[in-house]
Amino acid sequence: MSKTLFNNFEEVSSKAWKQKIQVDLKGADYNDTLIWKTSDGIDVKPFYHADEFDNLPEPSNSKATEWKVAQAIDVNDTNNANKTAKEAIEKGAEYIIFNIKSSNVIITDLVSGIDVPIHINSDSFSNTYFDAIPSLSKPEITLYNDIIGHLGKTGNWFSNLKEDHSIFEKSVENSNQIYVDISHYQNAGANNVQQLAYALAHINEYLNHLDSKLSEDKKETLSVTFNVAIGSNYFFEIAKLRALRVLWSTLADTYNIKLDCKIIATPSKRNKTIYDYNVNMLRTTTECMSAVLGGANMVCNLPYNQLFQNPTEFGERISRNQLLILKKESYFDAVNNPSDGAYYIEKLTEQLAEKALVLFKNIEASGGFLAQLKEGTIQRKIKESASQEQDAFDKGELTLLGTNKHPNSGDKMSNSLEKTPFVKVEKRKTLIEPIIEKRLSESLEIERLKEE
Repeated sequence: MSKTLFNNFEEVSSKAWKQKIQVDLKGADYNDTLIWKTSDGIDVKPFYHADEFDNLPEPSNSKATEWKVAQAIDVNDTNNANKTAKEAIEKGAEYIIFNIKSSNVIITDLVSGIDVPIHINSDSFSNTYFDAIPSLSKPEITLYNDIIGHLGKTGNWFSNLKEDHSIFEKSVENSNQIYVDISHYQNAGANNVQQLAYALAHINEYLNHLDSKLSEDKKETLSVTFNVAIGSNYFFEIAKLRALRVLWSTLADTYNIKLDCKIIATPSKRNKTIYDYNVNMLRTTTECMSAVLGGANMVCNLPYNQLFQNPTEFGERISRNQLLILKKESYFDAVNNPSDGAYYIEKLTEQLAEKALVLFKNIEASGGFLAQLKEGTIQRKIKESASQEQDAFDKGELTLLGTNKHPNSGDKMSNSLEKTPFVKVEKRKTLIEPIIEKRLSESLEIERLKEE
C-alpha cells in the first residue's frame, strides 16, 4: 500500500523547493532571510535535499548501542577512591575515570577489584607511573600520556621536551595506546573547525614522532582515544564527533593504522553557570544526547554543582542518572548509526571535516602544531574565537537562561561557594602561553557576587 501511495506523488527537487520558498518570501532575499553563517564559516540553509550530494554518504561506524556510562572520580586517597568507584559501578557506571590528585596513590590498589574499563589521569608523568600497568590483570586500562595536551594547558612540559618524549615513547611501546585530550580547546572558546583541526594536528605530532619507532604490527593495532568537550549547539556537536572520525580515518590510513579511534565525551564547562545552577542539568542532558548521537564510545557527565562545590554523592548520582535515563528509558542505545541519513547532519559533517582539513594542512605547512603552540599562534586564534563568542554573550545574542536572560534576583551564591568557579591567575614562569579555559558567564557572576 505504501509503495502505491508514494507513486502518486512526483519527486520534488531542491531547485523546486527553493523556487517555492522564494515565491513565499514575496520579494525578500533568500540568502539574507533564511541562510545564516556560523562562527565556523558554515552557511546553514533552511532545508537540505538528497540531490545536493554527488554520492549519498556511506554508513558511519558509530555504534550507539555500545556507548558506556562513565564516572569521573578525583583521587586523593587510594582506598576511598576505589570504594567510590565500586559503588558507582553498582549504581550503573560502566567506565571509570580516575583523576589522580596525590603522589601517594598506589595504582595497583586503586584499580583492585574493578572489572570495568578504566582510564587514569595523573598530574605526574614518570616511568613509575607506567611500570605498574603491564602487571595488572584488567579488561582495559588507558593512561594519560598526552604530553602536548599538558604543555598546552599548563604552558610547561612535565619535565622537559626530551624526557617527556622518552617516557611517552615507553608508554606507547608498553600499552600500544595514545590518549589525546582536546577538551581544553572547546572550553577555552575554540570553534568547531578549530577543535577538529587542532585535534588532527595534535595527534599528528605523536604519529610523526613515532612513525620510525613503531613496528608495522604495532601501528596496525595502535589504539587512539580522544577526550572531547561537547558544546550546546545540538546538531553541530553531533556532526563534530562524526567529522572527527572521518578525519581520524584519513590520517590513520597515512600511517597504516587500522583501528578506529575511541571518543570520550563530556559536556563543556564554557556554558555552565553558578547562578540558577539547576539549568546546568538541562544543558548537560542535551550535550550528552549530542555525544551519543555523534558516536561517542564513553560519555562522562558533569554534575550540576561541579563548578562551586566539592564532589557530593547527590551531584554525582544525578549526573550518572541523567545518562542512565538516556540509555535505559529513552532508548539511546537501541539503534546504531542513529544520525546516518539526516541530510542536515551529513552536510554539516562534510563541511566541518573539509574546513578542518584545510586548517590542518595550513598548520602543517607552517611547521606543525608544536611550532604554532610555541609561537602563540594557536593561543591567539582560540582567543579570537572566544572573544567573538563572549561578545555575543555580553550583547545578549547568546543566551544562558537564568544568567544573562531572566535572572533570578533573589538567587544568592556567596555562601554556597566551596571552591572558586573562576579563572585562577598564577604568576609562574612558563615556556609558552597556556591555553586558558574560561566560562562565558564569569565576569557577570563576579559582578553579581559583589552586589550580594
